[in-house]
Amino acid sequence: MTTWFEAVAALRAAREAGILVTVTEVRGHAPREAGAKMVVSADRSWASIGGGNLEEEAVRRARELISSGAAAPVSYTAQLSDKAPFQHGVQCCGGEVTVLLDPLPVVPSVAIFGLGHVGLELARILARHDLELHLVDSRSAHLSEAELAPLADAVAGVHTHHVPVIPELLLSELPPGTRVLVLTHDHAEDLAIIDAALRCEHLGSIGLIGSSAKWARFQLQLAAAGFAPEVIARVETPIGFPGVTTSKDPAAIAVSVAAALLSAQEKSSVEREGVRRS
Repeated sequence: MTTWFEAVAALRAAREAGILVTVTEVRGHAPREAGAKMVVSADRSWASIGGGNLEEEAVRRARELISSGAAAPVSYTAQLSDKAPFQHGVQCCGGEVTVLLDPLPVVPSVAIFGLGHVGLELARILARHDLELHLVDSRSAHLSEAELAPLADAVAGVHTHHVPVIPELLLSELPPGTRVLVLTHDHAEDLAIIDAALRCEHLGSIGLIGSSAKWARFQLQLAAAGFAPEVIARVETPIGFPGVTTSKDPAAIAVSVAAALLSAQEKSSVEREGVRRS
């Protein structure tokens, strides 16, 4: 039998939203004690908080939260008496139970193409956050255990991808909504990745490091390849917070880029919550 914490791990690995349901307080008689937990997804559930109407109502409410995309926890109180019937029947234990519904959202996904000086510094910062971090490079040495040693204590789920010939082919395999950052050692490789990313409708934002002259050349080449101006405009360049730093130090650039990325993720989360409440 799958435990609730195994279910949480499985949902995270599958990038599937869920709800952790916890009995937080019990007054009088109830099927389970405070601390009992279960996990609910859109079509499955694991473990139990006591069965009957109490559990059915928790599952119903949990799935409403999943379908609405809620990010904040919600609690409610259930009366377990024959005077408080619900659509799922009556539980006459005589007690009162408080239940917490805690969303388990799909964590953000970020892909860094190019683990040079800036890319590695950026990975070090993002690895401290709860997200799926994909590190892609055509050079195996930049993905070695020694090179990535600073990420050994990462909070993020770190996935390395050595793609020596055509790294842009990996784009189609990235999770939906992945934010892509392109900062390889080779401008031709950068352009190939940008070209491929613009052909992938499932990706999130696309960021490119480089000068205005580099971007001007890329725009001409992308237009020649048939991309419309509004499609090319999906590419964000330069990346990072404008004016945060004028330093060319890799660590300083990485701080600016990471701050802008995390700010955009927070803004998206707030906007989704606002849409849900409206």
